[in-house]
Amino acid sequence: MKAAHGAPFAAAVTGIGLVTAAGIGADRTWDEITRSTTPSGVGPLPALAGMPCDFAYTVGGFDSDALLGVASSRLMDRFSQMAVVAAREAVAAAGLDQNVWDGDRVAVVIGSGHGGLPFYDEQSAVLGERGPRRISPKVGLLTPVSGAADSVCRDLGAGGPSFAVSTACASGTHAIGTALQLLRAGACDIAVAGGAESAASRLLVAGANQLKALSTRRDDPAAACRPFDADRDGFVLGEGAGLLVLERLEHARARDATVLAEVAGYGAATDPDATVAPDPDGAGLERALRAALADAGLQGTDVDHVNAHGTATILNDLVESAVIARVCGQHPLVTSTKAMTGHTLGASGGIETALTVLALHHQLVPPTANLTCLDPGVLVEVVAKEARPAPLECAVKTSMGFGGFAAALVLTRA
Repeated sequence: MKAAHGAPFAAAVTGIGLVTAAGIGADRTWDEITRSTTPSGVGPLPALAGMPCDFAYTVGGFDSDALLGVASSRLMDRFSQMAVVAAREAVAAAGLDQNVWDGDRVAVVIGSGHGGLPFYDEQSAVLGERGPRRISPKVGLLTPVSGAADSVCRDLGAGGPSFAVSTACASGTHAIGTALQLLRAGACDIAVAGGAESAASRLLVAGANQLKALSTRRDDPAAACRPFDADRDGFVLGEGAGLLVLERLEHARARDATVLAEVAGYGAATDPDATVAPDPDGAGLERALRAALADAGLQGTDVDHVNAHGTATILNDLVESAVIARVCGQHPLVTSTKAMTGHTLGASGGIETALTVLALHHQLVPPTANLTCLDPGVLVEVVAKEARPAPLECAVKTSMGFGGFAAALVLTRA
């Protein structure tokens, strides 16, 4: 399905890179998410010992020294390390060579909600226990939200526009939308965009516990994250990175690149009064979704698949599903992949947009893990139990974040 005549041009997705609790690499992550409904990357985390929610999704086997080299690895926080690994995979998958491309025409836009928050925790403890002379000089280098974009630019030799987007859990989706706008404006020919996060901070988790946003199923962490399920009780924190290579279509065609999908539309909106919970009517998300569809020159009835924000919090799932039903009707096949990756906060939009690209490419909708009894208030068709083959021409990725941030992307089959 192509955008209507007169709609702004779409961007070609020519490569993706994924680092998630479901696997390191796009192929491993996709295989795990589509073939299994039992998450393997979740369990107790020593850093969270004593918390009501003391478990999280982590990326197993992530050896940054081996993947990046000791010298480079030590100049990055964990979220930046994951971003660089994902960026390298995406660029390689796109068939691009940073040794020969025009780096000044390559943009980097990466979203993160918290940056190097665990390192802040660690250094704050050092300051209190051992004094200011024992603080690491790397605090200012490793912890900023901009660290992932900075690290990826340095690693790839990208000299075009670069940004760090921080809009809570909508960060990764906003980052991809921003990259689309840069390409449309002619500011670059290639953009590496998405999200990265590794925020297993005691301070953050304690605050989320106080908000009652986290699941407390300590007896069964693998079954704790239950998007759209009647028995859900909150999200489970995760870490990871998901990055896309976006190109101007003529640029991709000129080098005979394989186009996996197209990003055809982007919409963003804010619920100014929805600081820690979505507007009960989902007004902001609805505006963002309708704007994204209008940007693509498409209608809600054109949407075949939605990769939802689907956090497994009680209100979020009901509000989001109601918005999808109002705008797109009952036709789209809806899924949430967070039960397999955890809620990766600012990285979620990047990871889940990459999975949406793969769904279009493979014509397959991943199942929503841990969904055994659909909440009767959810009035959309949620895929559960096993992946479902389907003819998919148009898909949507929706995101919502604390602070009332909302974003949506429309993707179409190449």
